[in-house]
Amino acid sequence: MKKLRGMRWWMISLVTAGLIVNYLARNTLSVAAPSIMQELNISTQQYSYVVVAWQICYAVTQPVAGYLLDLIGTKLGFALFALVWSLACAAAAMATGWQNLAVLRGVLGLAESAGIPAGVKASTEWFPAKERSVAIGWFNIGSSIGALCAPPLVVWALLHGNWRWAFVIVGVLGLVWVLVWLALYKHPSRQPRLSDAERDLIHRGQNHEMGQRANKTRWLAMLKNRDFWSIAIPRFLSEPAWQTFNAWIPLYMATERHMNLKEIALFAWLPFLAADVGCVLGGYLSPIFHRHIGVSLFASRKMVFGVGALCMIGPACVGMVASPYAAIGLLCVGGFAHQTLSGALYSITSDVFPQNEVATATGLAGMTGYLGATLFTLLFGVIVTQTGYAPLFVVLAVFDILALFVLLVLARERRIQEQPTSDQPEAQRA
Repeated sequence: MKKLRGMRWWMISLVTAGLIVNYLARNTLSVAAPSIMQELNISTQQYSYVVVAWQICYAVTQPVAGYLLDLIGTKLGFALFALVWSLACAAAAMATGWQNLAVLRGVLGLAESAGIPAGVKASTEWFPAKERSVAIGWFNIGSSIGALCAPPLVVWALLHGNWRWAFVIVGVLGLVWVLVWLALYKHPSRQPRLSDAERDLIHRGQNHEMGQRANKTRWLAMLKNRDFWSIAIPRFLSEPAWQTFNAWIPLYMATERHMNLKEIALFAWLPFLAADVGCVLGGYLSPIFHRHIGVSLFASRKMVFGVGALCMIGPACVGMVASPYAAIGLLCVGGFAHQTLSGALYSITSDVFPQNEVATATGLAGMTGYLGATLFTLLFGVIVTQTGYAPLFVVLAVFDILALFVLLVLARERRIQEQPTSDQPEAQRA
């Protein structure tokens, strides 16, 4: 069988496509929210309950999803979860009120919780440590592309039919991706198109991880681990920002900035385009800092997180501008900021935990993140009617700066991340 050059990048492209569909499914609701709320007579507070149903289910299931991915493997595990979320998304087209819409979004959250743990696990399987932040940056771009594509898709469905068609279309796209994933994805040890040179590059780049902790750590033991809390607490503090952008930006544009449907379609995707830039640039910043500033690989991850946290000051100023276009510009800075720091945190997770634990650790940390997002959303739905959006964007910036402080204090550099000196020149050439 013919070998393909750069097979690891083809594999991470499959993961990226899965994340695009994953985030397209979750963001379809936020863009269609004004039409859904009007047709189904849903209040702002009831809409927050629908959002919270997804967030709670997503949060609670992330550790389970991560554990199952470590148990049954990336290929089968990711496919099963994607099948369920695709069917749940399509079923949302049959919603008749906020209660059954909340139930269907809850099922969607249960299944979508596997997306990020699967991506981090696949990156850990397919990439040497020095390339991993770049790989994570590229697969994480799928989350932003999915959010970016949602506004034009939903508006197209509204103009050519109704909001229900958008959920059906996204569900079908998910089913197509499942078939492609099952046909093409394989672990490096079983991928016949992987060249011997690339297999050797991957293997030698991961040699420093082999045998570090052969026995899988139990959940309870992981929860007692300082390294776990060094990523879980920053995730708890930073995740509310991204979930606010995903769930509330179109509604903010419609109610606070008084934009019409076409204007929302034209501008609501821009913060997520900026988030794409943050995903990719953040991934490359880590090796750049490592090589040119002379810090360790682990320290470079924390520096990238710091860049993102400080950039969150941009959306904190959104209440100070009168122009809706300036407000969109500041939200774009926020999208860039969050995905920059988020990718850095995933890289730190993949550095600290070995292959047989990384999905579980990502899932547990993700659970804490979405619990934070859920609590913030519950408050958001109530407080936004009293104070407006501006003070809440300030709070999000403060949370991210606190997350940076926690990461700097708790996260410790491990020998697990350092490659033998003899391997470094080859890894750098890759």
